[in-house]
Amino acid sequence: MKKLSGFLFALLFGGNVYALDGVSLELGNGQQTDILRVGALWNMNQSWLSDGDWHVTGYWEVSAAKWQGRSSVGNNQTITDLGVTPVFRFSPKVLSPISPYLEGAIGVHLISPTFIYDNRHFGGAFQFGDHLGAGLLFGERHQYDLAYRFQHLSNAGLKQPNQGINLNEIHFAYHF
Repeated sequence: MKKLSGFLFALLFGGNVYALDGVSLELGNGQQTDILRVGALWNMNQSWLSDGDWHVTGYWEVSAAKWQGRSSVGNNQTITDLGVTPVFRFSPKVLSPISPYLEGAIGVHLISPTFIYDNRHFGGAFQFGDHLGAGLLFGERHQYDLAYRFQHLSNAGLKQPNQGINLNEIHFAYHF
């Protein structure tokens, strides 16, 4: 966990921070857990499947989150979550004043501790996080980004128990 924390710190605050393309904030909850996540965004500057009016683009999201358990079973914990995720977005090539998109992602996360409350354990620190989302870009330069995301995190059966967690999140980003 310390090595990944150091890597993320160097990535965010190192000499190439000028390449940062945006920042994000997420609030969410699910399965007796609240989450707050902040992120840094870097565009992939690629376009795929672009024959028609729509195309697929992507960006990298490096994030840090706090989860807070709120279960009545007790022993609620605060989890620290560090993640790196490539996100792929399906959107129109020509943006209107308010432009819709769909997105999906599968990334990696390190969490500590490895349980959120007495009967929800994740088996280990290494987790996969996937999400599906829908959102809107708006503003003069489409600099504002508001979306809903459904996220699932689990260790894909690498360690037991593998109870995982599902979260509903509101995602807001500002693109420089």
